[in-house]
Amino acid sequence: MSAEIEIYKGLLTDIKNRVRQGQLKVNLAANAEMLVTYWDIGRMIYNQQRQKGWGKGVIPKLAIDLKNELAEVKGFSERNIRTMVSFYTEYSNFSIWQLPVAELETNTILQLSVAELENDAITKLPVAQLEVINQQLITKIGWAHHIILIQKIKDLPIRYWYMQQILKEGWSRDTLLAQIKSKVHERQGALVHNFDNTLTNSHSLWAKQTFKDPYIFDFITLATEFSERELELELVKHVEKFLLELGAGFAFVGRQYKLEISDKDFQLDLLFYHLKMRCFIVIDLKKGDFMPEYAGKMNFYCSAVDDLLKHETDKPTIGLILCKGKDKIFAEYALRDLNKPIGVSEYELTQLLPDDLKSSLPSIEDIEKEFFEPNNTPENEN
Repeated sequence: MSAEIEIYKGLLTDIKNRVRQGQLKVNLAANAEMLVTYWDIGRMIYNQQRQKGWGKGVIPKLAIDLKNELAEVKGFSERNIRTMVSFYTEYSNFSIWQLPVAELETNTILQLSVAELENDAITKLPVAQLEVINQQLITKIGWAHHIILIQKIKDLPIRYWYMQQILKEGWSRDTLLAQIKSKVHERQGALVHNFDNTLTNSHSLWAKQTFKDPYIFDFITLATEFSERELELELVKHVEKFLLELGAGFAFVGRQYKLEISDKDFQLDLLFYHLKMRCFIVIDLKKGDFMPEYAGKMNFYCSAVDDLLKHETDKPTIGLILCKGKDKIFAEYALRDLNKPIGVSEYELTQLLPDDLKSSLPSIEDIEKEFFEPNNTPENEN
């Protein structure tokens, strides 16, 4: 009987996976069809504007008429139609739009898995093929994300990079806006590290794509003088936002994680496990600038975690030292001859106003008094 139950469970799992695959395929096909339609509408409007000399005034009229004649169809506001025209002009030369949607679904180049995006396999392709893939990435991105990318990112290669991250990380619109605001494309992989010397090529590339410099902790506010424990507590207090800044794949294991080594207790500031890289990550927080001795201490921690916690199928533990500042040369020398993979990054905080500056600012009561003073009303102005 137990064997039949296991067989049934396997069947149930297979069916659920197949249903999910089907749903994903339907959603991708629907999204691709919508994007092709919007691109084509943008093309028609743009060409008429060029050929007939119509100005921008045609768009408000189209928005009204389409709303009246296609009342059941959403998405034809004046603003959205203008974006359709921009969508066409941004990608007017792309051959991807000449393919039927059915071919978009089955085209082998489009079958980019998350793993392929994560290990950067597409960047090793010939330039011509890479350009085709970049074009085809567009069909996998939702319209709302496209609006943000067109409005915020003018450089096309950077825009492609954000498209890849949207697919890899599953960014919502709000997350995408936050990441663009923080210029995450400039921060990714910018840390000082020794990954090339301590990890395999594929794992080193993955690690460099995972870590950033600097990390932006704008969700916490600390006084100018703060302790490392205060920083640690604030990060854990806002662990969801902390994980979002760290990136997809980080799972929080614990703070002040205790390791017993030769009858002595050692505590790790923060311990994570990365579900995609399949390794532990030790984070050491420093309130000041990087010092060379921090690297040796982190090397010790990584060795201990590899011996005491790491499973035989896990990848080597990675250490990340987060400092308020760093001298790049110091950090490079400190990491050069260590045998454990370690990175050094800076972090940025939102600082509280100093007390002397606070005292110079008006209170809420002063502002209200000034605002509501009868002599300061518009009617009494000359």
